[in-house]
Amino acid sequence: MSLGNKILDLRKKKGLSQEQLGEMVDVTRQTISNWELGETSPNPEQLKLLSKVLNTSIDELLDNEIKSVLEEKVNNTEKLAGIIIKILKVIGIGLIVFIIIDIISFILFGVNNNSIRKVEVQEIEMQCNTNDKEYIINIGSDGYFKCSNCSKDLQKDLKDNYVNYEDLTKSKDDIEKYFENNNGSCN
Repeated sequence: MSLGNKILDLRKKKGLSQEQLGEMVDVTRQTISNWELGETSPNPEQLKLLSKVLNTSIDELLDNEIKSVLEEKVNNTEKLAGIIIKILKVIGIGLIVFIIIDIISFILFGVNNNSIRKVEVQEIEMQCNTNDKEYIINIGSDGYFKCSNCSKDLQKDLKDNYVNYEDLTKSKDDIEKYFENNNGSCN
C-alpha cells in the first residue's frame, strides 16, 4: 500500500477531513490531497507530525517491512529455541539413561564385589608309601582331593577321617600319622 493510500485510510479511520488533518499537521487541504494522490510526499518533520496525529509509526506510514522483519526474526528465534530444546532433551534423556545404567551396574557389581571374598586356594602334595607301594596325595583348601594309586577304600578312609580342607597342616599331620601307624611314611 502506498504512502498516499495509507494516509487516506488512516485519516478516514480517524474521521478527519483533509482540511482537519491539514490543520493538525500545519499544511493545507491541498497538500493533504496531493499526499493522498501520491503527487507529493511529506518531509521528515511532516511525517513525524502525521505519525502522531494518525497514531501510527513512521515505518507503518512508509510501509517499511520492519514488522515482517521482526516477525521473521521472532519466528527464527522460536525455531532455534525449539531445536535447542530438542537437543537438550536428547542430552538429558541420554544422561538419565547413563545414570540408570551406572546405578544398575553399581548395584549388580558393587554388591557382588563386596559379598565375594577372595580366598586364596592352598594346596599340599604328599608322597607317602607303605608295603613298597607309593601314593601321591593332593589336597586343596577348595575341597580338592586326589590320591594316586589309592584304592577306593583308602581314598574314602583318608577323605572321611583325616582330611580337613580348612586346615591343611592338620590334614598333613594326620595323614602322616595314619601312614606311620600302618608301617609307612610320608615325605
